[in-house]
Amino acid sequence: MPCFAASRAILDRNRRHIPGGMFSLNRETDPILVFEKGEGAYLWDADGNRFIDYHAAFGPYLLGHNAEEINRAVEQSFHAKASLFGANTTTQEGRLSELMCNVIPFADSVQILNTGSEATYQAIRLARAFTSRDHILVMQGGYNGWHNDVACNVMTPLSEIGPRVSPGEYPVVPLGAGVPEAHRALIHVVNFNDIESIEYVCQKYPIAAILTEPILQNIGIVKPLPGYLPALRKVADKYGCVLIFDEVKTGFRHAIGGYSAISGVFPDIAVYGKALANGYPIAAVAGRAELMDLFAHPDPKRRVFLAGTYNGHPVPVAAAIATIEYLLNSEAKVYERLEQLGRTLELGFESIRKEAGIPLTLVRQGSAFCIYFMDHAPIDWHDIAQNHDFAADTAMRRSLLECGIFPFPLATKQWSISTAHTEKMIRETVDALASVILRQPTLR
Repeated sequence: MPCFAASRAILDRNRRHIPGGMFSLNRETDPILVFEKGEGAYLWDADGNRFIDYHAAFGPYLLGHNAEEINRAVEQSFHAKASLFGANTTTQEGRLSELMCNVIPFADSVQILNTGSEATYQAIRLARAFTSRDHILVMQGGYNGWHNDVACNVMTPLSEIGPRVSPGEYPVVPLGAGVPEAHRALIHVVNFNDIESIEYVCQKYPIAAILTEPILQNIGIVKPLPGYLPALRKVADKYGCVLIFDEVKTGFRHAIGGYSAISGVFPDIAVYGKALANGYPIAAVAGRAELMDLFAHPDPKRRVFLAGTYNGHPVPVAAAIATIEYLLNSEAKVYERLEQLGRTLELGFESIRKEAGIPLTLVRQGSAFCIYFMDHAPIDWHDIAQNHDFAADTAMRRSLLECGIFPFPLATKQWSISTAHTEKMIRETVDALASVILRQPTLR
């Protein structure tokens, strides 16, 4: 295992003044790595180790770390003396909103925020205001943000949620303390790909919104079964619910218009982030006018309150504009290249799978993938919890660090490829996977 002494020393020092030692505790890794530089598809840590990065900071880096085209646009905003004016609008706000409405098939308008959690928070507010209902339906294994309504049931042990139930719902298990019991009573958790349970909940409660990632990408890659997303659209229409797609991870990584553009299923509202600005902090709520206009409704009692000092900050706005324009100018080249790199890795892994003699499955959507130690692609969290070998997954990820490969060292976390990756890097990664999986007895 590489030496991480300097990384550990930095974390120990930071713990003196930061609870847990870092500003977002879901970033903690074992072993501890403190990175100091990112360029293209490479990361360098405080001990001087270099890694090919497949974590991409939980997914934003579609074009690689410090992409020149995006950084150049940010630098130009500095030279133009762009600032956070805090009064009215800016031409750049107009440019970004126009671009987004042009590329998102169902979007009449957008609002810009700073984080994906803020975006889902506001999307839920819109849905509740629009329907005059309070209950929200979410997916077991989906992550939709840190706020009280949705911070629950991501990788919950089956000992806490019980065996598979269909049709039916699962207990709400918050991700941490401080969530009022009253909030839990308004949240209903079902398994992804279980349309019968979704209809069951919609029949039983006044559901304001069905909130889901179109692909579950916080427990790897769990794809919708054929017909599932169209059925969601029909159920939402039948019961008068607002259909919200959380595209914070899927949006702009798989297509410019998000996964909804690929599936042809259009939600009422979608939220975006991460790849929208290639790593700069930004998020968006986009949707149909009759919902979005509630942000500016003339009746204060119907108006959905939206505010944020840093909403539309010129730096991430410039980065988002540059990212979308780059994708538009080279759309085929970008997505075809990402698909080619992903396919090369998938083919290389297939030979490893055949030789390994243990259950292995690689599930991929374009540039995002996950390796499961099970004999089939999972359909929901229960499937993963019952069949995936978490210990082998974690051991594989930690062993890959010795080979200079950095997937986030926690089982089932998504791997991400960027345009900065090369065929040579992909081949090195396949060789490293073969070395780890085929030559380590603990993984066989």
